[in-house]
Amino acid sequence: MKIQKSFPFLLAALAASSWAQADVVVPMNLITENGVDKPIGQITISESKHGLVFKPDLSDLPTGMHGFHVHENPSCEPSEKDGKIVAGLAAGGHYDPLNTKQHGPWGEGHLGDLPALYANSEGRVGQAQLAPRLKMSDVLGRSLVIHEKGDNYSDQPLPLGGGGARIACGVIPKGKGKGK
Repeated sequence: MKIQKSFPFLLAALAASSWAQADVVVPMNLITENGVDKPIGQITISESKHGLVFKPDLSDLPTGMHGFHVHENPSCEPSEKDGKIVAGLAAGGHYDPLNTKQHGPWGEGHLGDLPALYANSEGRVGQAQLAPRLKMSDVLGRSLVIHEKGDNYSDQPLPLGGGGARIACGVIPKGKGKGK
């Protein structure tokens, strides 16, 4: 009898637990000064006990290393800086809620700094990346940006890790769950 009475509460707890663990799928597109361009795949974000896991399934990127970041704003649109239209600039800067102005995915810097992505000779990226300092609530309603070059997580010799132009972007939905 006790089990029957507590069964609805158990179901509600299980549903809430699975909802909190739902993956978030972020469609990714190439971006240019003219705006959002062709789709290149998706990145699935999952919560784990060790932080967020970013699982890319991407194609059509230039071979090599690419800086990869969570950016402040939920936009992939171009914007103007110093009189020049810049691809993906409406995404804002790297997510840095504590205003550390430091870099590095594992230290005390930007929470938005993620491990670099590597595109193989066919332009495909499939290696999952772990972001141990992030929770799902940190990234919902922001954007993911992939840069033209790698990231050395320093402002030397070039600002913001030397990643260069923003070449791909995806808006992270505000709600949890696949397709939301």
